[in-house]
Amino acid sequence: MKLKEGALANGLGLLGAVYFLGCYLVAAVFPEVYKAIAVSWFHMIDVSGLWKSGPDGFFLGLISFTIVSWISGWLIAWAYNRFAK
Repeated sequence: MKLKEGALANGLGLLGAVYFLGCYLVAAVFPEVYKAIAVSWFHMIDVSGLWKSGPDGFFLGLISFTIVSWISGWLIAWAYNRFAK
């Protein structure tokens, strides 16, 4: 089975944008929940000095995260197709 690089890239790009929007909304509406989740993901790292009053750079973050997700999807499909031969 061969994966279509463009299709997987588009799917992961869209998923990345949806994840970014969801994360941004949680951070904006429920900042304490967001902090609790983030701290639990950083295992033993003290991130208390890193918090800001509100998230900045929404559009830059959305665009860059979507692009990185798209590139990741393309690379995953490309690598899969090479290893599946």
